[in-house]
Order: sequence, then structure tokens, then C-alpha cells
Amino acid sequence: MGKKYYVTLSEEERSYVKGIIQKGKTQGYRIKHAQILLKLDEIPENRNWTIDKIGEAYQAGHTAISNVAKRFVHEGVESALGRKEQQNRHRKIDGKVEAHIVAIACSEAPEGREHWTLQLIADELVRLGVVESISDTAVMNTLKKTSLSLGKRRNGVFPNRERNL
Repeated sequence: MGKKYYVTLSEEERSYVKGIIQKGKTQGYRIKHAQILLKLDEIPENRNWTIDKIGEAYQAGHTAISNVAKRFVHEGVESALGRKEQQNRHRKIDGKVEAHIVAIACSEAPEGREHWTLQLIADELVRLGVVESISDTAVMNTLKKTSLSLGKRRNGVFPNRERNL
């Protein structure tokens, strides 16, 4: 695999990266990325360090090494030492939505139904305008966090004596 991005550290950057490794008081991935950066640096001492050797030495794949180099070239040292920012990670279910889920699950079941299903709860949330869309799995994971279970006969409500005959 040929190099696509060439890393050339300045003296200041090199000493900063070495300092991160020597201190060792940071997240493990930052130390690993610092070690990778030092070996990718285009200096004579690193001539024998191939992508394969770097990967083997620091238990990193080609893609991870390439991404460290790419972030260094395009965004600088700090970006290369950090992790890629994940832009699409936002929670759809906040406290308000969670409260609606629990309230629906604890309410009277829809007409013709004995109890709420996960899909019925999801559909009800959309119908009420609480969320634009939501999966039954998201509803399940929310209910799992609470001690409420739709499958239990006794979930804090008095049992129906007539049903237990």
C-alpha cells in the first residue's frame, strides 16, 4: 500500500507529540496516534518504517494509520491525535420522549387490544407529534432502561382477580 499523505512534523510538533507519549497521562488512542505520527514523519530515521510495520508495532490497521496521516495533513496535529468527530450521533429519545413512552405504556391499551405493543407505542408517539419517526426497537430500549415491562403480569398494578381464576 503506497502512502497517499506525507507527514512532515516541525520540531515544535515533534517535541509536542513526544511529550504526549512520555507523559502517558492521556487517553490511550491519543498516545497510539502520537506514536503513529512519529513513525509516519518523513525523517531519515523512519525510512524503514512501512505502513505494515507501523500497523504491526501499534496494532493499527491501514485505514486507521491513513486516517491519522490524512487528518494531520488537512487539519493539523490536534486533529490527528484525536478521534474522528461523529456528526450523526444524536439521541432521538430525550427525557420528554421517554416520559411519553412510559405514559403511553402505562395507559389503557387501545380499543380491541389487551396491551400496548412496542410498534403501537411507536405509532402513537408519531400520531401525537412527539417525534417525526421512531422504531419499535428504540421504544424497547427505552422501556428496558426503566423497570417497566409490557410482558409481566405484575408490573406495579394490582392484578385482576378475575383473570387469575
